[in-house]
Amino acid sequence: MEYLKATDLPFNPRVQISALVVEAYYDLLQHFKKDVHKITMALAESVLLEYFYVAVVNGEVAAIVACKKDKPPPVKLEKRVLAKHLGLIMGNIAYPVINKHMLEHRYPFKLSEQTASIEIVAVAAKYRGQGIAQGLTEHVMNELPYKNYVLEVVDTNRAAIGLYEKMGFSEIARVAAPKNAGFNHFLYLKKEA
Repeated sequence: MEYLKATDLPFNPRVQISALVVEAYYDLLQHFKKDVHKITMALAESVLLEYFYVAVVNGEVAAIVACKKDKPPPVKLEKRVLAKHLGLIMGNIAYPVINKHMLEHRYPFKLSEQTASIEIVAVAAKYRGQGIAQGLTEHVMNELPYKNYVLEVVDTNRAAIGLYEKMGFSEIARVAAPKNAGFNHFLYLKKEA
């Protein structure tokens, strides 16, 4: 297994990265299209590779971590691309919803100059439970020059919370989720160097 910056791969990983994003966020994305391939293609063109790190196993992207200091989000949606793959109506409905719920993180606190945010962590189903998410996330935090890292996770994602706590993250804030969100709170975790 190799941990690499997505821009350093000898192939274009956008579709594989997008597939992992779709797998991780399918509960939200299925409202716009049930066809996983169409959703994957709709997001693939929008992946900003410079923010992604990948774990590669036998030439396949097994896991992803997106990490950034400031805007833009790691995926930059375009209405015309969404409309092309999801249809005109669903593409136009999906655009603001996906931006709001997946991409436009608004932390309830200000990030210091020495703090970066981990935006997306996803592992392909067949590679889960093998420590890949932890290894890749630790690799990213060791590669980048920041002293602190923050992330957002929902309170019902106990597996992710357990992983992040094992890595030294601790809760610094929580915000109530909107009604009917399927979870109670957004949790904000931080790891200090």
